[in-house]
Parts: sequence; structure tokens; C-alpha cells
Amino acid sequence: MGDQEAKGDEYEKKAEKKLKGWGIFGSKYDDAAELFEKAGNCYKLAKTWDKAANVYIQLANCHMKLESKHEAASAFVDASVCYKKFDSKEAIKYMNLAVQMYMEIGRLSMAAKYFKEIAETYEKEDSLAEAMEFYEKAAELYEGEESTSQGNQCKLKVAQFAAVLEQYEKAIEIFEAVASHSMNNNLTRYSVKGYLLNAGLCRLVGCDPIAISNALEKYQEMDPSFSNSRECKLLSDLAASIEEEDVDKFTDAVKEFDSMTRLDQWKTTILLKAKNALKDLAHQEDFT
Repeated sequence: MGDQEAKGDEYEKKAEKKLKGWGIFGSKYDDAAELFEKAGNCYKLAKTWDKAANVYIQLANCHMKLESKHEAASAFVDASVCYKKFDSKEAIKYMNLAVQMYMEIGRLSMAAKYFKEIAETYEKEDSLAEAMEFYEKAAELYEGEESTSQGNQCKLKVAQFAAVLEQYEKAIEIFEAVASHSMNNNLTRYSVKGYLLNAGLCRLVGCDPIAISNALEKYQEMDPSFSNSRECKLLSDLAASIEEEDVDKFTDAVKEFDSMTRLDQWKTTILLKAKNALKDLAHQEDFT
């Protein structure tokens, strides 16, 4: 791929020469933009991501001179994609620039899409608070564009991270709201039990059997089929174990459910926090 890098260098030099020259009605920026784009393609083929990112930024600047914000935003996205290969911080920076431009020109669905990509980048870096922030921004824009399904996907991410960060009330509110909304759609009704289970698991961490019992009544009113589900049985059994301060009973209920329906990592994490809270409660009772 060395030939491709050399071609990219040649196109880049020609583009820079165009910018230093003289042109009529912005023609030099048009000509330079075409050359920068060719350079970017060559650098990508050569996998020289740093050079590719750099020329896409220059391409964006050409489009900005031509007041073509949509094309500038697209070039910043290309730069961000290249930066993802070696520098996530710069990738986020240029994706953010693209998002701001898409918002300025009213391309809100595009802005939402790239807010979500920023969130995913933060998620990969385990920066959950930042990921939450950008998933929330994406969800808000998706909702405004009536892309409810995509908006809910982002909200569920926020709820999951909120719970991991011990913002349980926020997580519960989102899980319950998405469950309620999903009841009205035949395509999403099947997911309701899972959302209600997640909300219930977050409630368990507070070790308040009355609050959990009240929530279970609410969930069964919301979704009558929830009453006979394994999810409802698990929450009922766990609530009973908390009321009795019985850690072994809690463990047995989790094992029984897991033998039928494999628990994912997130649920396992929240259940462990609930179990530890129950242990602390039982320990305190031993000394009173």
C-alpha cells in the first residue's frame, strides 16, 4: 500500500498548492477540496490513519470556506472515523464538531446518530458518565424526530449505566417509562417483562421490601401477563428473602432463575450489589 500513500502525498501537495494560489469565486477551495478528498481515500487504503484524518480536517475547512456546512460536517465525521483508529479523544472532538454543524442546518437525525457514536466511543473507554450524557442527548434528538425505537435504545443504555453508577432512581424511572411506552406497540410488548425486571432489580438494592412489593403490584397492573412470568417470580422471591433477611434464600432464587434464563453481566452486577446490601442489613440486625 506504499503506492497509495505516495499518491495521497501527491494529492495533498497539489491541494495545498491550490489553496496558496488564486481562484475566482472560491474555485480554489472547490479544486482543493476535490484533491483533499482523493488524498483521504488514498491514505485510507494505505491505512495511514493520521494522514487521512489530517486531510479530512483540511477538506472540512475548504467546505466551510464555501459555506457548505453539510459537506464540512461529513468531512469532520470522516476525520473522526480515522482518529478512532489511534486517538479516541480526537475522534470525539471532531465528531462533536460534525454534530454541532448538523444541528445548525437542522439535520437532527444525523446529529442524533453521531451523538450516539460519541456515546459508544466513551462506552468503549469505560467512561460511563460521559457515555450516559451523550446517549441522553441522542435520545432527546431521536424523540424530537419521532424515532422512538432508536430513542428508547439510547435511554436503556442510560438506565443501565445509571444503575452501575448507583443512580438507581434514575435507572428505575427510565426502565419503567420505556416499559410503559412499549406496551402500546405490538413489536415491543415482548420486551416489557425484561424492562420491568431491570427496574425491579434496581429497587432491590435499597432492601425495602414494601417498596418492592408496591412496585410488583404496579408492574402487574401495567402488564397483566407479568404476574405469571419467571421475572415476576424472581422479584417476588427476592423481595421475600429481603423481608426475611435471608441471604441463602436470595442466592437460591437467583440460581433457580439463572438455570432457566441465563443472567447477563449487567443483571449479575446489580444482583451482587443487592446481595451485598442484604448481607449488610442482616449483619446490622445481628448487632442490635
